Amino acid sequence: MAKILVIDDNDDLRETIVSVLDDEGYDTLFAPDGASGVKVFGETRPDLVITDLIMPKSNGLDTIRDIKAIDPQARIVAMSGGSLISHEYYLDVAATLGAMHVLSKPFEIDELVRVVAECLNAPLPAP
Repeated sequence: MAKILVIDDNDDLRETIVSVLDDEGYDTLFAPDGASGVKVFGETRPDLVITDLIMPKSNGLDTIRDIKAIDPQARIVAMSGGSLISHEYYLDVAATLGAMHVLSKPFEIDELVRVVAECLNAPLPAP
């Protein structure tokens, strides 16, 4: 089964996503911030990354850029729910940086499961 890395500083949300994906049969990894997420990505090369965009230490936009520098074909889902600047702005930039899909928080669990399956079944992004 596919290996998925979940990067989010919100412990409750990260644990919920990991639990849902575990229940779906995925092999899940997690990181509490972008910097450690990039490190885990480099060490494990998961099939898909799900990252929050507003995080301490290294925001999600930097995280996407750094992961794409390691592997230009990395499959990434970006998620964001709010900040001082509209979260839609961050989601648009994430898509520009190479996120295959963006999720606006809050989202339904079935939407997450559907997006994960779609991204894993989609052709690899262009390098």
